[in-house]
Amino acid sequence: MTEPLRPSVTAQHHPLLWPFLATLLIIGWSSGFVGIRYANQEASVMLLLFWRTLLSGLILLPFALAIGPRISMRAVRDQALFGVMAVFLYLGGFALAIEQKVPTGLVALISDLLPLAIAALSQPVLGERLTKRQWLGTAVAVVGVLIVSFDSLGFGTAPVWAYGLTVGSMLVFAVASVLHRKRKTQHMPVHQSLCIQTLTGSVLFGLCALTQGSLAPPMTRDFAIGMVWLVLIATFLAYAVYYTSLRLFPVAKVSAAIYLSPPVTMLWAWMLFSEPLTVAMFAGLAITLVGVWVTSRG
Repeated sequence: MTEPLRPSVTAQHHPLLWPFLATLLIIGWSSGFVGIRYANQEASVMLLLFWRTLLSGLILLPFALAIGPRISMRAVRDQALFGVMAVFLYLGGFALAIEQKVPTGLVALISDLLPLAIAALSQPVLGERLTKRQWLGTAVAVVGVLIVSFDSLGFGTAPVWAYGLTVGSMLVFAVASVLHRKRKTQHMPVHQSLCIQTLTGSVLFGLCALTQGSLAPPMTRDFAIGMVWLVLIATFLAYAVYYTSLRLFPVAKVSAAIYLSPPVTMLWAWMLFSEPLTVAMFAGLAITLVGVWVTSRG
C-alpha cells in the first residue's frame, strides 16, 4: 500500500490532473460491461472472473518482481486482504447475485451507490469532513443515478439473500477503499499491489469455477475479445487509476466520479450493441454531471 499524498499540494501544482484521472476512471469503470457482454455467452461469470484476474496478475508479475521495492511478506499479506475485499468479494458478489436472477438494473443501481457509502465512511474513519457543498453534490448525483436506472429497476424472483449480497458487496468495496486510504504501510507502486490483489482473486475465483466444471477457457473469438477488454481496460486502467487517485485526492472526491459510470455504460451499450437511449437517461446524465461537479469543487 502506498502512503497517501497531500491532496492540496497535488491539486495546486497539477490543476488538470484530476480531470484527466477522472476521465480515465470513468472510462475504465464503465467499460467492464463491454467485456462481460462479449464473453458472458461463452462462459459462466466465475470462469470469466477467474481468467480475467489470472491473466491480469500474470501479466503484471514480471514487472512487479523487477520494478519497484522488494516485496515483503507483510506487504503481500496486506495486499492479499485487499484482493479478497476489492476483487473477490466485490466482483464475485455482484456476479453471483446476477446468476441468482437479481435484476441487472437493480444490481447496477446498488453498485452505483458505492460513492455514497464511501462518503459516509470518510468522516469517521479518515477524518475527511465533507462540506455542505459536497453533501449537496452527492445528493444531486444520487438523484441523477436513480433517474438513469429507473427504467431497468425490478425485484425479480431471486432469493432474499441474493439481494443482501449486492448490498454487502458494495459495502465491502467501500470499506476496502477507505482502508486503502487510511493505512500507511511500506510504499508499494500500483502495479505491484494490483498484481497481488488480482492473483489473490484468481485463486478464489478458480476454486468457485471448479465447483461448476472445468477451468479451461472457451476457445472462441468473443471470449478472447472480452478477455482483452476486461484485462486491459476494466482491470489495468480502472483499478490502477482508482488506487492512484486515492493516494492523490480525498476519497469522497474520487468515488464521486463513479456516479458517471452508469450513464457512460449506457452510451457504450448504445454505440456497441444498439441498445436504446431515452430522454430520461440524458436527463439523469445531466443531473449526475452537475452533482459530480459540485462534489469535486467542494
